[in-house]
Amino acid sequence: MSEVAQICSDLIRFDTTNPGAGERPAAEYVAGLLSEAGVEPVVFESAPHRTNVVVRIPGDSPEALLIHGHLDVVPAEPADWRIHPFSGEVVDGCVWGRGAVDMKGTLSMTLALVRDWARRGVRPGRDLVLAFLADEEATGEYGSRYAATRHRELFDGCTEAISESGGYSVQAPDARVYPVAVGERGTAWMRLTARGVAGHGSRPPVRNAVAELCHAVSRIASHRWPVRLTPAVSALIDSLEEILGERIDRDRLEEEAERLGRVGALFRAQIRNSANPTMLQAGYKVNVIPGSAVAHVDGRFLPGLREEFLETIDRLLGPGVTREFVNLEDGPSAPMEAPFFERMCSALRAEDPAARPVPYVMSGGTDAKAFARIGIAGYGFAPLLLDPGLDYLGMFHGVDERVPVTGLEFGVRVLDRLLSSPGSPDASPGLT
Repeated sequence: MSEVAQICSDLIRFDTTNPGAGERPAAEYVAGLLSEAGVEPVVFESAPHRTNVVVRIPGDSPEALLIHGHLDVVPAEPADWRIHPFSGEVVDGCVWGRGAVDMKGTLSMTLALVRDWARRGVRPGRDLVLAFLADEEATGEYGSRYAATRHRELFDGCTEAISESGGYSVQAPDARVYPVAVGERGTAWMRLTARGVAGHGSRPPVRNAVAELCHAVSRIASHRWPVRLTPAVSALIDSLEEILGERIDRDRLEEEAERLGRVGALFRAQIRNSANPTMLQAGYKVNVIPGSAVAHVDGRFLPGLREEFLETIDRLLGPGVTREFVNLEDGPSAPMEAPFFERMCSALRAEDPAARPVPYVMSGGTDAKAFARIGIAGYGFAPLLLDPGLDYLGMFHGVDERVPVTGLEFGVRVLDRLLSSPGSPDASPGLT
């Protein structure tokens, strides 16, 4: 088994479910691998067992690049999986388990590369700051937010960052499309509360909190958000038209996304804001009208559209329901017309001649939001060459999550091309 696959398998075996027992054992494993490679990590906790690891690797330039990723994963129910989600087994050429794509596979690529550099005497082209973080699958309070505020000095000199959810292959008829993320939608996780008059369930209600809340939630769920094409999504569609050799009708983007399948999925959720009710809490007995009812809504808004999103939500709620934020963060963005963006694209093309990199906006969120607050432009770049039949996006938080071993090995080679100094001894790619 190649080193990158072994590290991925090992990391999956640490059950870092969030919420759960914390990330400490996985963080200690990562710190040990880094120490064996001759670099000394800083290990710190924001709370008991909520452990973070940061290390700086000196390069040819003090202008630093941050490579960050999270150690925690979402829950997994073993009975639903073909192979146990915390086994890390290699079956059918893939490493299986919770976190294989989100995002222990990506962490394993970084770790394997650093260890390979140590053996070959390679140094990076610029300072690298590697951060292995807790709590991304919640709000980042115990991970990226804590690191960026309480340990700000560890990220001195970092101007750009790379992390998850970009640089993977999507098969088109005559090419492989590689979306490189230049932004993500903002996050508005909201707790909605309706207050009414408690009473006996057999009597006419004075003001039924459950009914008020259900009406508001129904209005939100059925709202048709208008299409808003941001510059990055517009550039993506332009690029896809060129690659596919056909026009994508901007007046029917939802239908076009459906028609184009996995290529269309790259823009389907990124053309408008969204708000999905996810939890309801009310009452304690069938014959008692409760005095209050609560719902949670996962809201996402495109970069620059925060105020429009919130104004719409308040209108849909009506006067009888209040909102408070569980988490509110703007959608960060990074420049498409930048030398570093082109270097990422060049590294992909060098390893895959059929690669057609395109700009991309993520529908969800990452720790890039926390680092954007301290002036670090974040890109989604976790390179993977995938089998066309593998539904990569569907495995994020899904069942039977897995990552191809050859895809991980491809990712290490791409990162080596992107990050190593041309003047280092034996800096030619080709490692796995």
